[in-house]
Amino acid sequence: MFVAFNVGYEDRHKNLIQNGQIQVRKPRTSSFQAIKTDILKKIKEGYWAPGDTIPGEESIATDYGCSRVTVNRALRELAESGYVERRRKSGTRVSMNMQRAARIEIPLVRKEIEAKGNAYSYLLLEKSEEKATDWVQVKLNLQKAGPVLHVRCLHLSDGTPYQYEDRWINLDRVPAARDETFSHISPNEWLVKEEPFSEAEHTFSAALADKETASLLEIAENDPLFIVERRTWQADITITAVKLTFPGTTYKMISRG
Repeated sequence: MFVAFNVGYEDRHKNLIQNGQIQVRKPRTSSFQAIKTDILKKIKEGYWAPGDTIPGEESIATDYGCSRVTVNRALRELAESGYVERRRKSGTRVSMNMQRAARIEIPLVRKEIEAKGNAYSYLLLEKSEEKATDWVQVKLNLQKAGPVLHVRCLHLSDGTPYQYEDRWINLDRVPAARDETFSHISPNEWLVKEEPFSEAEHTFSAALADKETASLLEIAENDPLFIVERRTWQADITITAVKLTFPGTTYKMISRG
């Protein structure tokens, strides 16, 4: 009796869908970042075990309401991180021995300086709300040139410039940043406290100081610089993009696998 009831219920449910009396919500179009995050979550939670074949690109694209190109990028980045293995004709499998990606925590520059036994101080150079340029739109993955927050500041160790911070904040994602003065707390510390992120991207480079940067950091023009560019996301929405510039070649950043 119980089984017959359930079968009947399912049949009636299907008829209601076919007759349009029940609307089935289709998945929203997703970015590669959202798909990547969701697939990784399923792997980590054991939905797909090591060695399991996950659905093909076409199937995933249908589920998420996006193009195969978007799915391909998500899977490619998961493969590069060692979570999945992609082979022609045999599909995509969860790696048997997943590599541990190097993780870099976002440090609080204040604590970084104080850990050295030095006195920390902070100077706000600029806080302005601006219309996003094409370059900023790309950095923040914005669909339109809406308002963004531009914050520039200087972090000092024992009164000597330690780090120059040039940051853009997505006001659609973090509207509270508009009302924060950043006069007593740096955007670095405020964002770590107020706006948790699910993923971060770091780019490291070296350069020579131009006239303006040299003046800010109190070094000579063409002196060496160490530069960290970072973007953070919450799911598929970019929170902030920042360029951190350090004088000299003595700064160290440690990652742990």
